[in-house]
Amino acid sequence: MPHATADDGVKLAYEETGHGTPVVFVHEFAGDLRSWEPQLRHFARRYRCVAYNARGYPPSDVPPTPDAYSQARAADDIAAVMDHLGIATAHIVGLSMGGFATLHFGFRHAARARSLTVAGCGYGADPERRDDFFAECDAVVAFIRANGMQVFAERYAVGPSRVQFQARDPRGFAEFIRQLAEHSPLGSVNTQLGVQRRRPSLYDLTDEMAALHVPTMILTGDEDWPCLLPGVLMKRHIPTAALAVMPNCGHAINLEDPDGFNRIVGDFLAQVDAARWPTRDPRAVSESATGMR
Repeated sequence: MPHATADDGVKLAYEETGHGTPVVFVHEFAGDLRSWEPQLRHFARRYRCVAYNARGYPPSDVPPTPDAYSQARAADDIAAVMDHLGIATAHIVGLSMGGFATLHFGFRHAARARSLTVAGCGYGADPERRDDFFAECDAVVAFIRANGMQVFAERYAVGPSRVQFQARDPRGFAEFIRQLAEHSPLGSVNTQLGVQRRRPSLYDLTDEMAALHVPTMILTGDEDWPCLLPGVLMKRHIPTAALAVMPNCGHAINLEDPDGFNRIVGDFLAQVDAARWPTRDPRAVSESATGMR
């Protein structure tokens, strides 16, 4: 598999398919580039599609310590893949951990983003539950270290926002577990410690959101409870953001309902490419419901 090289020398394995305007897909913690197969098959018919494995996900390199992983590096690794492929600007589509990376790519590399699709983004953001979030990250690390990836995959896959995938598509769900079990335990632990646990709360990034003028689609499942209110937060503060909520869906929305996901993202990309994506009228954000006070 070909690879790009990040600025610290870490190699990032990638695949590309199709021709046209570039779209870069950024995977979640429990996924890898294979998680985007329904999107690669669909969007490659009209776009140049790129998906890559984050650092810590073989065949990408697995740096041995958490200090080689961070939210900033996750965003900059998107740019490294683009640089390697000679891509100046692209639509960036990310889910969960990849959604956070996509948002931060917008903060750090706005001029290189044609658009941002920030999907399933928000877990751990609630400022009143940050300690719970840290404890869950620590529990994930301890479980992987004690039990290995196969047992972890079987346990993690039936979390509250993933059972919807199991009910909707048992065959796809089984494939998801098999692929998660193949991940590097060291890479998964270091990703939890270096990226997930250390990332800032979205509620501390509202100034950065307000300064972001890249066309943005916020996308979440209606049963992905940790991401619903953060989705509203991003919608409210990013002046070029729309919010779409997919019905009866949990966290893995691109796999649970690929047709719905592809339709929403495809319509969004088409509007952006046609220069028809709006910036919100500031009069639409008010404490008054009627504008009469």
